[in-house]
Amino acid sequence: MKCLHTLVLMMALVASSPVWAVHPDEVLKDPTLEARARALSKELRCMVCQNESIDDSEAPLAHDLRVLVRERLEAGDSNTQVIDFLVARYGEFVLLKPRLSWHTAALWGLPSAVLLIGIVTIIVVVRRRGTAPTSLEAGNLTAAEESRLAELLRGGTAP
Repeated sequence: MKCLHTLVLMMALVASSPVWAVHPDEVLKDPTLEARARALSKELRCMVCQNESIDDSEAPLAHDLRVLVRERLEAGDSNTQVIDFLVARYGEFVLLKPRLSWHTAALWGLPSAVLLIGIVTIIVVVRRRGTAPTSLEAGNLTAAEESRLAELLRGGTAP
């Protein structure tokens, strides 16, 4: 029975441990290049998973991109050259954080613009509510309106 508990505990620990997407056969022998490859892999989007970096993804395409990044680094490319190569091949979508340019300006500016419009709208609505007179404030009703209101409140009928 104790052996069964130990087995269940071991299975639970293994199941709860993180899955590492980078396979041992992908790892470069040069630790400096490997560190650069891992840093670049964290900036690149998996085209299959779409909200995961290729460093975290188990998809075959992510594996191919990780290998491609490492091959480019071994060939002597700088980090910028590797990124430029992948953007030229797959488009801006491959970047988890797209570059600021004219065709991505809406992507970067729209959230701030919507927030600003929302804040201005709230301020305008609050100010209008604070200054808008209500028709039931004292002194705003004529004598005829006050008598009609009193009659209605007593249960009188409408004319």
